[in-house]
Amino acid sequence: MLKIYNTDLETNKIEEIQEFKKGSWINLVNPSEEEIKDVCESINIQDDFIRDALDNEEKARIDREENDDTILFVIDVPIIEKGEENDIYTTMPLGMIIVRDDFFITVSLKKNKVIEDFEKRKVKYFQTYKKSRFILQILYLNSSYYLTFLKQINKETEIAEYILKNSMKNKELLKLLSLEKGLVYFTTSLKSNEIVMEKTMKGKIIKLYEEDEDILEDAITENRQAIEMAKIYSDILNGTMDAYASIISNNLNGVMKFLTSITIVLAVPTMMSSFWGMNVELPFQHNPFGFVIMLIVAIILTLIVTWWLKKKDMF
Repeated sequence: MLKIYNTDLETNKIEEIQEFKKGSWINLVNPSEEEIKDVCESINIQDDFIRDALDNEEKARIDREENDDTILFVIDVPIIEKGEENDIYTTMPLGMIIVRDDFFITVSLKKNKVIEDFEKRKVKYFQTYKKSRFILQILYLNSSYYLTFLKQINKETEIAEYILKNSMKNKELLKLLSLEKGLVYFTTSLKSNEIVMEKTMKGKIIKLYEEDEDILEDAITENRQAIEMAKIYSDILNGTMDAYASIISNNLNGVMKFLTSITIVLAVPTMMSSFWGMNVELPFQHNPFGFVIMLIVAIILTLIVTWWLKKKDMF
């Protein structure tokens, strides 16, 4: 998908346009080969940067074309994917390309809330021709969404824990495992994003104005807060998973102990009936009350074994 947005200098309103106009923002979401070719030929850039940003394994980094003013920023943005049973929290690369002083390009494999907020005009003081500020606003908004998603993860963890307290369900345990995995992805991506922001803060990549520095400082602060939150939630979740693993193990031991005790108790009357079922001379076999006597003896022995097992805390 290819969309082009431009800020009208007279009205200061952002509109979607159909041509590649200087000062515009080009947004590519899982673009086709034709769209990539169209963009590259129209604004005269190589397709390497666009394709790099479409690599799902691409790490957060900053790159610059030699002898050119084209700069690539890659950061990781948080997304929620639909799983078979639970939502999956993960990250994906988002490419931001400054093409000379003419165009700004964003490239991603899927739609994400960060770019959607800009498309829906939810971000204040946003103009397509202010490329440096555009990048910093994306960095700040991205850090804010990490915090939002981390709070969602914490709430889902609490709900899963509440359900698990009442009954152990594989579904809830798998959900906790999925959330733990998401926290690992978030922590790794946040640390990579921090490196990109720290490099940008030095002012050697793009020119920073005083207002821009404030936005970047806020973004770095939000990012660091998200790293701390992710670490805390990850530690809590790890402890919770370990605790429930111990509980499940204890419950399994209790069940096995109970079943073993039942087997021992049932073995007493079974053993006696086996002895008196033999085709040899046995006590009470000619007694008219022999069956009743053996039944009483079996019950008494069973009760004695049950009492002994209960005393040993086997029941």
